[in-house]
Amino acid sequence: MGISVFGVRHHGPGCARSLRAALERLEPDIVLVEGPPDAQGVLSLIAHEEMRPPVALLIYAPDEPKRAAYYPFTHFSPEWQALRYAVQHGIPARFMDLPQAVQLARDPAQELLAALPPAQPDGETPETNGDDTISQAETTTAAPPVEPVPVPEEDPLAMLARAAGYTDNELWWEQQIERRRDVDNLFEGILEAMTALRADTTPKNHEEAQREAHMRQTIRAAQREGFQRIAVVCGAWHAPVLVEPGPAKADAALLSGLKRVKVEATWIPWTNSRLSYRSGYGAGVTSPGWYEHLWTAPDRITIRWITRAARLLRTQGLDASSASIIEAVRLSESLAALRDLPMPGLAEQHEAIETVLCNGNAAPMSLIRDQLEIGEKLGEVPTEAPAVPLQRDLEAKQRRLRLKPSAEIVTLDLDLRKETERERSQLLHRLHLLDIAWGELQPTRGKAGTFHEFWQVQWRPEFAVAVIEANIWGNTIEVAATAFVRHQASSVQDLPQLSKLLDSTILAELPEAVDTLLQEIQKRAAVSSDVRHLMDALPPLTRVARYGDVRQTSAERILPVIDGLFERVLIGLPGACASLDDDAAQQMLGSIDNVQESVSLLDRTNQRTEWLACLRQLTETEALHGLIRGRCCRLLLEQHILDNAELQRLTGLALSTANPAPQAAAWIEGVLRGSALTVLHQDGLWHALDAWLSDLNGETFEALLPILRRAFSDFQPAERRKMGEKVKHLTATPGTQSHLGIAGKETRQVNQERAATVLPVLAQILGVTSDGKR
Repeated sequence: MGISVFGVRHHGPGCARSLRAALERLEPDIVLVEGPPDAQGVLSLIAHEEMRPPVALLIYAPDEPKRAAYYPFTHFSPEWQALRYAVQHGIPARFMDLPQAVQLARDPAQELLAALPPAQPDGETPETNGDDTISQAETTTAAPPVEPVPVPEEDPLAMLARAAGYTDNELWWEQQIERRRDVDNLFEGILEAMTALRADTTPKNHEEAQREAHMRQTIRAAQREGFQRIAVVCGAWHAPVLVEPGPAKADAALLSGLKRVKVEATWIPWTNSRLSYRSGYGAGVTSPGWYEHLWTAPDRITIRWITRAARLLRTQGLDASSASIIEAVRLSESLAALRDLPMPGLAEQHEAIETVLCNGNAAPMSLIRDQLEIGEKLGEVPTEAPAVPLQRDLEAKQRRLRLKPSAEIVTLDLDLRKETERERSQLLHRLHLLDIAWGELQPTRGKAGTFHEFWQVQWRPEFAVAVIEANIWGNTIEVAATAFVRHQASSVQDLPQLSKLLDSTILAELPEAVDTLLQEIQKRAAVSSDVRHLMDALPPLTRVARYGDVRQTSAERILPVIDGLFERVLIGLPGACASLDDDAAQQMLGSIDNVQESVSLLDRTNQRTEWLACLRQLTETEALHGLIRGRCCRLLLEQHILDNAELQRLTGLALSTANPAPQAAAWIEGVLRGSALTVLHQDGLWHALDAWLSDLNGETFEALLPILRRAFSDFQPAERRKMGEKVKHLTATPGTQSHLGIAGKETRQVNQERAATVLPVLAQILGVTSDGKR
């Protein structure tokens, strides 16, 4: 019977259903599928009962794991159904695309320059045409995911849709292919259409020509082996050039001398969201959850979809009655009739859901989009799938700690006083060190600070490559994290970064790596001349010291390092604060706050005394930038070191006419930064500020206004209102309302004679006599 070519669209439920029926009729003795021949060794695992799509083949270069390609599959992928058919019927199944050993050996820069028209992110014919897809590999060497590329004019799917009178090519494909019930002659029609489209075209680039040549070579090899009924499953675009392989000489010449790299293959779990266009996956579909619905619910599609939407809304506390479901179904069918569609599509159903179930509110539709249209879920692969030792160690820890990977965002509240939960925290911190951000640490609220951690965990498919890449550091999570931190300790030159790394390493409980980092920090601190680096290194170290009780890390190992840094800060800070411009002063302000945070966190008497003495010295040094002096004054005020008299004295000096107005304004910015409650009770400060502002001329005030606005910008509107009321009350002379008082100025009496002249007019307006009677 020869060669039967089935041109499909990847992740198309209609194609998958039609293909399965066509294979049952054909009863082929071999199935050739467009896919990576490098994965032939793991192909048999698809029959394993633990294999639950969505999954993906991962092909990677073990010497450079970032050079990798993914081949996603789900239940409604036609290629998956073809492979499952072969396994269930005991016939051979082979991949026939150009090996990834060749594709990954190419220089990405040269390939980009060599491309004739702009290619999709996966380097293939635009996937919106519904053709060749399983061979489209996402590589981790590519740029971060981008929004879907607009459909080019030569897109075959768009051309066919326009010929059929559709403006939406996705809608045309769904109506004509994915939702059709008559599966006879479907692939003949696809082949005829693609043959017409490719009649006057050649492969768009050299890579596509090589891929199609390799597919034909694979078909010829099957013919030479004596197979009589050969089923070829490929992207629809390639179908016309595979029907008749023809002479092999030209293809052999095209494939000769191709460079190769060593690659390995395995299966990894995948997610529905990574099957969608919005993830940047060039071979994706718009709504994976909707397509899965078409696959699992071939009848009563509309009723079941709207019922699922109503059930989802109910779980979120939204009302969705049975009567509303019926009304929404009828509305979707009416919309389809008005648009001359044979049945409601996704657009009609979602318009009906928003109108009826959501009462016209668009906000709940994001829930429908994420949980129904996308339908996030994570597949599973057999434990027999090849894996590097580090991955096996991670899987064992996930099972022991009952931390199952999930595509959903899950919040964990870990009590570090419990052994199992502490080990969970330890694992997440160690993975973070290895750049595997399975969990993100959240701010702790309402719980004991060092005893609780809140994490948001979500597993992403690309972590599989990250685990493979991290295996170069060791075969277990602990060994790999320790080796990686030691490497970082020797390569990172910045002292604050080293101290932050130490903080993370303490949380990950890696004692050997901690020793290495402490030694490196002491070395760098001994030769560092940058005082700000010393200051910025303190907060992570002090947090490390505070974790001693929970993490079983002795604070005595950290405190000598902190003491050494602190003493050098005290010596160098006055000189480092001299001759700073505005930008440098802002940066120094952050470093001063870091030291204050460290001193407050450790709460050691001797250290606090020395720090307060340093702050007072900076406050009294008139040559320093006003922002620095103001901030130091504020820190002393918060710690109740300054009384009212001392504060007024410092304010008077800072705001005196001898001090340049910009420096005075900067001092105000520094002293106001922080809690509004503290400064609201300082009457002397407000009197001085009011007097200073009153003495400014208009031109100077306008010049300083941006600085003054910035000084008050961090306060909430209610706090600024209270400050305004504070100034208003301060300007009233005590004991009378007939005086206006301004601090530092002689109060002015109200001119009684001038006031008396308006009293008759007011009496007439109010309708009262001179004695106050009406």
